[in-house]
Amino acid sequence: MGIDPFEGIVVIGGGAWGTALAIAAERTGRPTRLWIRERDALERVRQDRINPFLPAHRLPESIAADDDLARLLTPRRATDLVLVVVPSQHLRSTVRRLAPLLAPGTPLVICSKGIERDSGLLMSQVASAELPRWPLAVLSGPSFADEVAAGQPTAITIADVRGSQAELAAPDGLAARIAVTLGSARFRPYLSDDAIGVEIGGAVKNVLAIACGIAAGVGLGSNPRAALITRGLAEIKRLTAALGGNPDTTTGLAGIGDLVLTCSSEQSRNFSFGKQLGTGVSAERALANRLDVVEGAVNARSVLALAKRVGVEMPICETVDAIVHRGAPIDEAIERLLTRPIRAEATTLEDRIRLAHPAIASVADVSATEQAANSGSAGHRIQVTAP
Repeated sequence: MGIDPFEGIVVIGGGAWGTALAIAAERTGRPTRLWIRERDALERVRQDRINPFLPAHRLPESIAADDDLARLLTPRRATDLVLVVVPSQHLRSTVRRLAPLLAPGTPLVICSKGIERDSGLLMSQVASAELPRWPLAVLSGPSFADEVAAGQPTAITIADVRGSQAELAAPDGLAARIAVTLGSARFRPYLSDDAIGVEIGGAVKNVLAIACGIAAGVGLGSNPRAALITRGLAEIKRLTAALGGNPDTTTGLAGIGDLVLTCSSEQSRNFSFGKQLGTGVSAERALANRLDVVEGAVNARSVLALAKRVGVEMPICETVDAIVHRGAPIDEAIERLLTRPIRAEATTLEDRIRLAHPAIASVADVSATEQAANSGSAGHRIQVTAP
């Protein structure tokens, strides 16, 4: 028995990523519509088919663009697939506007990456609160908008928010239907039953990319970047597990795949923003000079707040938040991060072993926690807790 694709595709959000997804969707031969909120960008698209958010690529004439949601979603058809691709902090207001315009049963794919600032909710949780009766999935993975629009081979992950593992590849399973709707020779979807892990990877990697950009900006090399990526992955894994997700998801496309991509290229808006910080540009100035949204800057605070709420330690994310939002001097923040107590790398041991760092004396302002951990010796005492 075959899997029936959805008939049409509607993309809500005309930024770089939304525009790239619309172009990828149009390649499947299905009718594709794009909602562009910014009037100037829409007029440019209507004039010469160029979206200033993704200026290197011309939108095909067959993509209908509009800034009127009601007009874009008329007629209301449950056979359409709706991709929501707006900045994370605008997701709630956007899906709230969609609610009266959608036909019952219309499936939505949340392509936004982040954690809502005030509530600490994942994007799928925000959408579920506003659209409790609609089918929901999430899409994430290593996918620079420019390369997707150019037709370069790209692999992404799709997870059904409310589905079970048994339903994953069923003929009427939501994730499977989305995959055959969006899949093409150059855009390859994979399926996951872990929406939490997929979303945590997509949200946290943006914060970690800022850390890697800062390291590059101050002139650090490949060794520090490898360390940040690896230990950053450990932070993603810890938060995923604490929220009930599958830590194995972090080894997939939406985990290490997206993390390595975002932390290794100036195509990443988060990496390039961090690099500006590393060269001495203030956060306010670096953000003011950008057309696009730097999700990692927005989400550094919300990721950290969520981690603290569930009792997860995320020192790299905490360092980024201190630099971006509290004006911490970069050199001091890096030194503080490097001279944290030494711990075991294995997950089963990291909470049981803590050694005072031998260079801790060079840090002027040591936290009370570190002082307690380092007290009683010249830096060689091992603390081992009960298993």
